[in-house]
Amino acid sequence: MNGHGHILVIDDDSTQCELLELELRKRGFSIVTRPRAEDAIELMEMEDFDVVVTDIQLQGMSGLDLCRRIAADRPDVAVVVITGFGSMETAIGAIRAGAYDFITKPFDLDALALALERAAKHRALRREVSRLRRVARESDRFGELLGTSPTMRKIYDLIERVSETDASVLVTGESGTGKELVARSIHERSRRRHGPFVAINCAAVAENLLESELFGHVKGAFTDARQGRGGLFVEANGGTLFLDEIGELPLGLQPKLLRALQERKVRPVGGTNELGFDARLITATNKDLESAVEEGRFRGDLFYRIDVVHVPVPPLRSRGTDVLLLAQHFAQSFSSNFGKSVTGLSPAVGEKLIAYSWPGNVRELANAVERAVALTRSELLMVEDLPEKIRSSEKAPIAVSSFDPMELVPLEEIERRYILRVLETVRGNRTAAAHALGLDRKTLYRKLKSYGVGDERHASVDQSHVQVSAEGSRDSRESETVPRDASGTREGVR
Repeated sequence: MNGHGHILVIDDDSTQCELLELELRKRGFSIVTRPRAEDAIELMEMEDFDVVVTDIQLQGMSGLDLCRRIAADRPDVAVVVITGFGSMETAIGAIRAGAYDFITKPFDLDALALALERAAKHRALRREVSRLRRVARESDRFGELLGTSPTMRKIYDLIERVSETDASVLVTGESGTGKELVARSIHERSRRRHGPFVAINCAAVAENLLESELFGHVKGAFTDARQGRGGLFVEANGGTLFLDEIGELPLGLQPKLLRALQERKVRPVGGTNELGFDARLITATNKDLESAVEEGRFRGDLFYRIDVVHVPVPPLRSRGTDVLLLAQHFAQSFSSNFGKSVTGLSPAVGEKLIAYSWPGNVRELANAVERAVALTRSELLMVEDLPEKIRSSEKAPIAVSSFDPMELVPLEEIERRYILRVLETVRGNRTAAAHALGLDRKTLYRKLKSYGVGDERHASVDQSHVQVSAEGSRDSRESETVPRDASGTREGVR
């Protein structure tokens, strides 16, 4: 696609064609014109166009008949109809014939350019949804992980490499990104894949019970301890022990965990003898453990013991069209569960899913798609099937609010606002913020200190937004399976 799109214009008025070709080329479009519908149909068999613009009144085949022909033969190509008859009946006729949009004469060239840009984006998104539908059926997944974005390809590469060893792995990422799925994928590709995968959410177990869960206990060690138990380290022998929410591990238990990892032995609560174990450790957290170490909330020696290999799971908002791939996968899965025949997403739904920021990540996406599948009455999910907050979401416009030099701010101020905005978005996680900004932690800390944000425990993040946009971007607002929740003391994904 050249510029904003490759456009075919059909109009028997040669002057009109010349004007459109001249003006639309100035606006970044690639334009080809033809005087008759039959000529356009012949050309479309040899050349691919994003949008067809046709006048209603043509010699021979009418614009509406051409629209019907394209809708039948090339449904992926968007058609914009130009008419001199601005009646509602004409407009309805164009839409029923398969037109994406219509423009009435006399028309504003900027309005036409905007309609064409929207139509080209609509076509590109429709093709992307179709491609991702095929990928969802045919892709070779990493267990239940799914995605083709560059960030996910890096994760796959890390999984492949770390699976060949028994090194301890720390998986980090926001809540709902699928950290347990990454841990399971590492286990399933390792030499321990035939052994057990034992998971526990450290935040879901009371502190006085967590030690017993991890290390076991002897009979009579505490009330109701009617028999001894080996604990999860022993239970995971030959396999993998996954400690989710490791950042919530009480300080009093941290030295015991460190000793167990160093000695490869555990002492049950109330016991005097130690039990050996052979289990690989994978941990996960949505906290900034490096900051926790600096603030004395997490032991540094334990952090370096568990962080031999670091796997950072990206948030859904940074994964591009992976959101469509995942939504397509969920739609097919929930359709089967509900006994429906939902085949995929409408392009309008795709636009909304991409525009939304997904604070709840993959888990929130799965919830939204499940709701949509449950409510829909069609084979494609429609915008009205989505939750209201997603229906009303729009991409934040990037625009300068004023061109008065007295109101513009220095570059340093824009940088300050943006850094603080990123820090707010990642909920104060400085490691994640540094990664998103492309800075090392020391540089980020130095900048934050200069902004008066020296200690994140007392910092108040600037809520101001950066608004930087170019004139004429009126269209700027357009455009794995979810981990299960904690259900008891043994499992839970954050």
